[in-house]
Amino acid sequence: MSEIGGEARLRGAMRGRRQDHLQAGLFGAGLAGCAALLICCAALRPIGVSGWVLPVIGFVLLWLLIRGLMVRHYPLHRVGPANTLTMIRAAMILSLTSPLLSGMAAGWTVAAIASVALALDGIDGWLARRSGLASSFGARFDLEIDALLALLLAVHGYLGSAAGAPVLALGLVRYLFAAASMVWPWLTAPLPQRWRRKAICVAQLATLILLQLPALPGPLADGLSWAALGLVLWSFAADILWLRARR
Repeated sequence: MSEIGGEARLRGAMRGRRQDHLQAGLFGAGLAGCAALLICCAALRPIGVSGWVLPVIGFVLLWLLIRGLMVRHYPLHRVGPANTLTMIRAAMILSLTSPLLSGMAAGWTVAAIASVALALDGIDGWLARRSGLASSFGARFDLEIDALLALLLAVHGYLGSAAGAPVLALGLVRYLFAAASMVWPWLTAPLPQRWRRKAICVAQLATLILLQLPALPGPLADGLSWAALGLVLWSFAADILWLRARR
């Protein structure tokens, strides 16, 4: 009985240390994200208090959501630099709501912030592998932040560029797929790694960033949005067919 009690105490102590490490890492990631959010909001120069307050509230809510999910589902004992960087990227992306709340859309600053967020997306996976902290949780976290970037850029592009409905569709495809998976659960099955998927995601985001540029001619903006939408729809169709054949 004493051995069983000792093992239980040891497991409890290990869980406690894991919780402490995660809480400390999440606190640091949250502070770094808040700093990034405020810097980006300052660069975007929102009009009115809402352009500052609401993005901060949105980031705090996101941080609380990630904190709860990480405590329950994250398998490792440290948050790590990759998840911290993804949290910073999330803050930068949420800052893009600031001009929308001020009645502005698109522009050079939006494109610059989104470009930095996209560039950092190529680093967090490398950091996770380098630190030995790669996980399916981190990969999903990164995926959802990319989807949020696409959605906000699509809204900016729809409101502030000459591109029409196709640019809005570029930001909604991922969420339509998630909604469909609630009806057809076989869509949630794991997909094999494909460079095609990653390359098209980068092309999608790069196109959305280009659509933020005021100097982009209307016909070119419309053509780019249609071309990117075609690639994205083809990629999703290929994955859906693969999943359907193995459901």
